[in-house]
Amino acid sequence: MVLAAESITKAQDALRDIAEAIDKHHLATTFGWQDVAQRYRRSRVGAFWLTINMGVLIGALGLIFGNLFRSPMQEYLPFICSGVIIWGFISSCLNEGCTSFISAEAIILQVRMPLFTHILRTAFRNMVIFAHNLVIFPIVILVLGRNFSLCTMLSIVGFIFVSLNLLWMMLVLGVVCARYRDLTQVIQNLLQVFFYITPVMWQIKTLPETASRYLFDLNPFYHLVTIVREPLLGEAPAAMSWSVVVAMMACGWVFAIWFFGRYRQRIAYWL
Repeated sequence: MVLAAESITKAQDALRDIAEAIDKHHLATTFGWQDVAQRYRRSRVGAFWLTINMGVLIGALGLIFGNLFRSPMQEYLPFICSGVIIWGFISSCLNEGCTSFISAEAIILQVRMPLFTHILRTAFRNMVIFAHNLVIFPIVILVLGRNFSLCTMLSIVGFIFVSLNLLWMMLVLGVVCARYRDLTQVIQNLLQVFFYITPVMWQIKTLPETASRYLFDLNPFYHLVTIVREPLLGEAPAAMSWSVVVAMMACGWVFAIWFFGRYRQRIAYWL
């Protein structure tokens, strides 16, 4: 009974921290915007270097892998463009989520503010970068003579669900990596593996018939990418992908609140 009451109290502390960070969201957005601005200060093109770099990458990958897979460019280029942009957002959030608390060490040790602010700061910074990269997709669609459909609006819902999932993952990774610094490298390597087994650059229809669907059905990143990409390509995601993402979000946040509440007070000590 005592342990249960203690767990509930710590979970309430975690919820208060998260609620306070959301209430003071201007701190996270200001810090996040400064992170992007500082990176491109005194540059003539500014943050649109992000768009240019991503555009060059997508053009090169589209030409190379489109020809290797012998896929029609009108179909393959929007596929890889949306996939690379969404995967870039997911992987950047998770990679930088590992160091959210570590990189904010000076602030955490000197200023009292909600710890979840540093997770929101990392997420907002990557949303700004995602918004710059996303500009490329409508350009590709218009150049290829394709049209958007009403289904495209579903991608906004998908992006919200993906962001909510990433936030709890970043919170857990931030706490774990503050304690075990080597895990940051492990996460980076795991994300590289998931990049290759997730249909970001290759299409499911190009797999041989003997390939197992478990390869992507059990891959959470497949469902995260799918609920944003397929609406952008004019298709409604399967109900299974929505179910997996919503289930991950519900279970993930319950775990993250419990985990954050349990170790929240030790983060400053670990730093």
